[in-house]
Amino acid sequence: MNSSSVLALLLGAGVGGSAVAWLGQSRVTLRRRRKPRPLEPTEQQLRQWIEAVPQGWLLVNADNRIASLNPRAELLLELDDSGLSLRGEPLAVVEPSDELQHLVDLARNTGFSQRGIWPLRSSNLDVRVMPGGEGWVAIVMQGRNPLESQLEQQEQWVSDVAHELKTPLTALRLVGDSLALKAEGRQAVLVERLQRELQRLQQLVADLLELSRLDNTPFNDAASQPAVDPLDVLQAVWNTLEPLAAERGIRLQIEAAATPPQRGAAIEAARLHQALFNLLDNALRYSPDQACIEVGVQARNRWCVLSVRDHGPGLSDVDQERMFQRFYRGDPSRTRSARSMSSSGLGLAIVQQIALSQGGLVRAGNHPQGGAVLELLVPRAA
Repeated sequence: MNSSSVLALLLGAGVGGSAVAWLGQSRVTLRRRRKPRPLEPTEQQLRQWIEAVPQGWLLVNADNRIASLNPRAELLLELDDSGLSLRGEPLAVVEPSDELQHLVDLARNTGFSQRGIWPLRSSNLDVRVMPGGEGWVAIVMQGRNPLESQLEQQEQWVSDVAHELKTPLTALRLVGDSLALKAEGRQAVLVERLQRELQRLQQLVADLLELSRLDNTPFNDAASQPAVDPLDVLQAVWNTLEPLAAERGIRLQIEAAATPPQRGAAIEAARLHQALFNLLDNALRYSPDQACIEVGVQARNRWCVLSVRDHGPGLSDVDQERMFQRFYRGDPSRTRSARSMSSSGLGLAIVQQIALSQGGLVRAGNHPQGGAVLELLVPRAA
């Protein structure tokens, strides 16, 4: 069906029999009657559309003077006067934060858009500063989702508390070590329990601080990262965990058919070490004694894929849905190691944040022959 027939059907749906008469006209007649349509809307129409967008916008010239702003910006900035009265005024009249002024300068100097937050008295605004020619910038702003703001405040609070807990926990560990040298009998048992709990708290605080750092880590540009051989990092991780594995007769089996240049991963070596440590530590917790942990390293399209399989009970539906959430720990009855009880529940959440910060992803599922499989995908090195 050609375009004329489609248009006729659409018109016929609204005007009935008149469409039939329209179909009888020749294409020559149609071409004569068709008037040329403008390819661009008028400036007035463009301004009406821009004024109606749900985001606020503020146009600033090279002298940092306000050239224009829309009603949404007036509302978000809680301005008492009309935006018309601000035109020609310096940007300082809307009390830009130091961060916003930095974003404006950065956008002008680099020629790239910048994103950030504009803190106000009653709320924060998400802003994007877009550079133009001759020093012009457009500041596009929108109100933050109340739930997002609440979660951000909560994360900041947790991070602050974790920082404050580091020093007293270290002092308590020193006291516990001193008591352990003198304790005997029942007291020695209690002191040993105290040391275990303090160690668990220290690990929890360390994991919380690491998550806080990862949350504020800028996205990694894979092209700027040197190639890292995952096998070298994997061996270093296993050297750390092997004493714990040897106690239970657990061994590591590596499957890597790729040649070294194909195995290169574009990721910070320290981040890959941390991610693999958490993945292998998780597999160790759920592996039965005398089992093996299978690790695969392969190149898949633009990804370097590292898979870690244990031979444990596998993942429940709830596990697969929630295992990367912070503080989530699976059913303790399914674990094969007493160390699982001391887990902070943050290890896999850290792996996920590392993967995201490096431009990759992590996913989990059950192996057809039993056990759980976790895959870490990171960009391959160019």
